Amino acid sequence: MNPVHSTRPRLIGLLATAAIIFAACSSAASTTEPSAAAPTPASSAAAASPTEAIATPIPDGLLDKILKAGTIVVSTDPNYAPQSFVQPDGSYDGFDIAVAEEIGKRLGVTVKYETPGWDTITAGSWGGRWDISVGSMTITVPRRGVLDFSPAYYFTPAQMTATTDSGITSIAELAGKTVCLGSATTYEDWIKGTLESESLGPVAVPPADIKLQTLPTDQDCAQAIAAGRKDAVGFLTSSTTVDQAIKNGTPIVKIGEPVFTEQLAVSIDKSGPDDTDFLARLKTIIEEMHADGTLSALSLKWFDEDLTVPPTS
Repeated sequence: MNPVHSTRPRLIGLLATAAIIFAACSSAASTTEPSAAAPTPASSAAAASPTEAIATPIPDGLLDKILKAGTIVVSTDPNYAPQSFVQPDGSYDGFDIAVAEEIGKRLGVTVKYETPGWDTITAGSWGGRWDISVGSMTITVPRRGVLDFSPAYYFTPAQMTATTDSGITSIAELAGKTVCLGSATTYEDWIKGTLESESLGPVAVPPADIKLQTLPTDQDCAQAIAAGRKDAVGFLTSSTTVDQAIKNGTPIVKIGEPVFTEQLAVSIDKSGPDDTDFLARLKTIIEEMHADGTLSALSLKWFDEDLTVPPTS
């Protein structure tokens, strides 16, 4: 037997075995080094939005109802520009409408609208006719008795105005005169001295003996003045609505500093389905919309200023 021929098969076998071992080791080593395009499970979890991780909803709760229906029904005011109004084609538009649509998008559902009266919305006991209100509702102590609230999504000053032909230039001059405002609003509460708003900063004292003209919405007051009605010489509403009215040519002027600042939030009927998990989800959505700049961008679009940051004083 030739010694060379007898050792070659053994040598080849040893080389083949070494190659297999080396390949196996190389393969094992490559799995421990993640690709830049494929993040580790930990980094993937950190990148995921909290609203994407949906726990099993409470059976028959509000979140369960909305997700099963694929629709969230939102109450809104069809005559409250620039917050909410109806376009000529019948569609809804405005800041509050944009906020509602974004909430629906982040829940993964479509949005439908109902337009009940403001006094009906703030009274609670909605009977399931709508799921939430996205209507610039101020958080107040009495309302907390019947409604749950999200964190505030924006903040507005309450601004007094006077008709231009009244000659009034200060809030004090409204004593004994008639002021127009929306029914069941915090503006009515302020005039009556019953305001229990979770307001930010100081709350002014209203002049004595002011008479009230209450209409269904704040915009009704602006439109009545624009139509030439002389019932009221003053008009109290949010600064955003005042600015819109002046832009529309309503003959009013701002008088004095804002009388208080409001925290405006999404509200939910406490007497409806269990909203515990929905409220937690909504809180996360509003916080995300603040953090990612969505609310700021919408405020700048509709109000020409960022009202999503609480006032500092």
